[in-house]
Amino acid sequence: MPNFGRASMLKPNRTVVTEFILIGFSTFPHLQVMFFVILLLMYLFTLLGNLLIMLTIRSERSLHTPMYFFLCALSISEIFYTFAIIPRMLIDLVSNHNTISFLGCANQMFFSFTFGFTHSFLLTVMGYDRYVAICHPLRYNVLMNPQGCAWLVVSSCLGGVVMGLMVTLSIFHLTFCGPNKIHHFFCHVPPLLKLACGDTSVVAMGVGMVCITVLLGCFLFILLSYAFIVATILRIPSAEGRRKAFSTCASHLTVVVVHYGFASVIYLKPKAPESLEGDTLMGITYTALTPFLSPIIFSLRNKELKNALKKVFFSSQYPLRL
Repeated sequence: MPNFGRASMLKPNRTVVTEFILIGFSTFPHLQVMFFVILLLMYLFTLLGNLLIMLTIRSERSLHTPMYFFLCALSISEIFYTFAIIPRMLIDLVSNHNTISFLGCANQMFFSFTFGFTHSFLLTVMGYDRYVAICHPLRYNVLMNPQGCAWLVVSSCLGGVVMGLMVTLSIFHLTFCGPNKIHHFFCHVPPLLKLACGDTSVVAMGVGMVCITVLLGCFLFILLSYAFIVATILRIPSAEGRRKAFSTCASHLTVVVVHYGFASVIYLKPKAPESLEGDTLMGITYTALTPFLSPIIFSLRNKELKNALKKVFFSSQYPLRL
């Protein structure tokens, strides 16, 4: 008899699921310890890297600029995004109790989508910041004033909340009457839709279209920004000037490629017969590997930030100022 967890009666001979079982790592029984160690180290490094970036920006006055203000906001969104998924994933790897309540599942979906979309909106804002800095340098201080920058960050967060609410309410207004096994390591939309009763095609199409449209819109806006940036850089007469102008964009552009590259693999892959192993491994690349790489890229590809990190944390002449 199928296990529906603790359930309440909907109709005679029909129950409503009140908890789910996450089975994303069940096909890797002998690798769970290895996954736990790797993901724990990646998670701790992600937290440490983003905290170091935030403390460096706060401590170094030369980094009190719009670009690094947005980077600080991006680091915060990454910390919250990983916190919504990875701690629960680590617990499931070392526990035999892999259930999650209906409300807990909804909360996880809301926060993961909220901060995931906030991350995308902030990357778009950072692209706009680089566009203004390189294409309209004389108007930069006017266009990117403190109030305007704060409004852009708040708007990105509100946009993330709206997207998180829309996706979560669309999925959890459906009826789940069993089975209750989620073929993933967190509460993700496609495996939950497979568990819902009745026809979910309209909800699936609506949620998918809205999410893809928003993400594609952000990506196209970033591409347009960089098209103008490249055109402006090519008009700079000196090679050193062109190199210096592009170096301020290199880290952001690299993170954009990584972020949207992994996202496209997850969300735009063609439909195929269900593969729990493949879905789990691809899911890890987006939920754990992308946030892990982001602080590394910004720290190594951004010379100004790299020098500030050395100055604040690794030079006895410049102790950390908190």
